[in-house]
Amino acid sequence: MEKTNFYQKRDLSNRLKMSKYLEQLPNFCLDYFIGIENNTSSLTRYNYAMDLYVFFNYLSRFVFHKKESEITLEDINKIKSRNLEQYLSYLSFYQLNDKQYKNDEKGKARKLASLRSFFKYLFNHDMIEANVASKIDTPKLHSKEIIRLEKDEVSRLLNAVESPTDFTNRQREYNKNTFERDNAIITLFLGTGIRISELVGLNIENFDFTQNAFLVTRKGGNQTMLYFSNEVAMALKTWLEKRATLELPKEEKAMFISLQNKRISIRAVENLVKKFAQIASPLKKISPHKLRSTFGTNLYKETRDIYIVADVLGHKDVNTTKKHYAAISEDMRKSVADKVKLNSEN
Repeated sequence: MEKTNFYQKRDLSNRLKMSKYLEQLPNFCLDYFIGIENNTSSLTRYNYAMDLYVFFNYLSRFVFHKKESEITLEDINKIKSRNLEQYLSYLSFYQLNDKQYKNDEKGKARKLASLRSFFKYLFNHDMIEANVASKIDTPKLHSKEIIRLEKDEVSRLLNAVESPTDFTNRQREYNKNTFERDNAIITLFLGTGIRISELVGLNIENFDFTQNAFLVTRKGGNQTMLYFSNEVAMALKTWLEKRATLELPKEEKAMFISLQNKRISIRAVENLVKKFAQIASPLKKISPHKLRSTFGTNLYKETRDIYIVADVLGHKDVNTTKKHYAAISEDMRKSVADKVKLNSEN
């Protein structure tokens, strides 16, 4: 089936990109990736491979002065905590393959998590004598304000899709060909909070309009049934009517189609959201993930149930949800201001 092919292609792409890094790493790194294969997604392993390549490149240039692939387990055994601390400092700003990179505390924390996984595997399999990565403190993460759209901004966003008055004549002509699709995409984001990768992977057969439900493939490959409102259903049906008029290959089952008559790409979705968001809220950098945050915020305000929000958004750990939505807005704090009475006579 085409649906299976989509996820197989994505998995194959991640594996191919990962293999390019593994070719430059020592052989014992391959043992590590084989060892974690059953408990991680191909995307996670690809990210780990990138992180390990950066780490081994650092060791090659500043610690052992040999090629990355020539670094041995004996060398890894010589690594001390100070080497890893120096590495985290190096990550603030570095150059690799003629490109410059920088990491804030979040980027450093992710790369440290990759190292911890790697060192833990080596230690648990008696390949090194000590797990020095476990001794390194995670960089302190400064909480950032969650950017989301307010109700009036949501209305302006939807109006921007329907009547893009700020567009050039050329952009308006382009929008005539994509209006139904773009409106369905943005409405589905705002009405269900799905991830951009989940939206791009949707097929027509995933939808059941008798129940206003659709089957979504989550991170890690698990499938979940989600439900949508009549407002979302109307936008989707309007798009499907337009989609039926397109000259598509019979095997193309993707729900959302590009102007090239094939499954729309993640980048194309990012660009269309950005295009309309700049009209609706020019001071906010709105991405598909911010539309997901907007849905999560609204759902929490309506239900006050963090577990429902976590389930619908597909968060495996409710603490992830709490971090983003439990202390949502000023109006929630204001709403409890009069709940505690200081004078019982009043």
